[in-house]
Amino acid sequence: MKLGSVEHKELFCRSFTESYREYEPESLPWPDLDDTALSFLRSIPFWEKALDTERQAGAIVSGYAATVSDPILQSAIALQGEEELRHARLLQTLIDRYGIEIPKRQPIQVPQNIESVFTRFGFEECLDTFFAYGLFAIAREANVFPESIFTIFDPIIDEETRHIVFFVNWFTYTQIHRGQGFIPLRSAKTLWQYGKALSNLIAVFGNDDPSKTGFAVTGADIFTKDLTLEKFLSICLVENQRRMSKYDHRLLQPQLLPRLANIALRTLELIPKRKLQNIESERASA
Repeated sequence: MKLGSVEHKELFCRSFTESYREYEPESLPWPDLDDTALSFLRSIPFWEKALDTERQAGAIVSGYAATVSDPILQSAIALQGEEELRHARLLQTLIDRYGIEIPKRQPIQVPQNIESVFTRFGFEECLDTFFAYGLFAIAREANVFPESIFTIFDPIIDEETRHIVFFVNWFTYTQIHRGQGFIPLRSAKTLWQYGKALSNLIAVFGNDDPSKTGFAVTGADIFTKDLTLEKFLSICLVENQRRMSKYDHRLLQPQLLPRLANIALRTLELIPKRKLQNIESERASA
């Protein structure tokens, strides 16, 4: 199969639409929580931001879908928009059911430069989802909530995986279709887009976040206090491989963060060895 071909487009769109799962957030089997679990759930500080993120995602994706003329692409992107809005409803249902107090949300405005915003959002979602794999697995391992909670949210993580697989194939198809498929140029544009996405995430979830409630600040610290960077990256990689293995091998998958995580792990593994070699060298010269 040739990337950028009609066959490529039909494959990634068909893979996306045929894996759609029908459910209503309000009808899911939400469990009753004991006082300890309920108190812990309410103490997690990122529900407000998570809800806003999903509401914004729904508006962006649905808004872009309305501008797409290709009926196959339009149908798939519109479906993703519905799923993003359903994620927002899912979070709102959780917030309402368990009495999590957040301020009233403001209406979401659809940006004017919708395709560039949609593209940036897609790269942000690739970054978010990779780290979400690790956070979700760590939370599950911590056993702070009933397994039924994780049973509800596990398919949501799979939906996010579907979104980013669809997105990287859409981005590549679109670049090639527009005559910008020269691999070095496409790779440079991808890195540039990832850079913009990472910069935006740092602004939202990092040091520029005045509320200090982003995943980069609170993240895994909520669920465990003895987590190392090596363990976190290893979990992200294992979960990434497990969830991505379900997809047709002909489809592109996000590669940047898995590659960077592998490089980081190899580098971290060398640090203790270098320290030991330095100590032995110092002893030998003493």
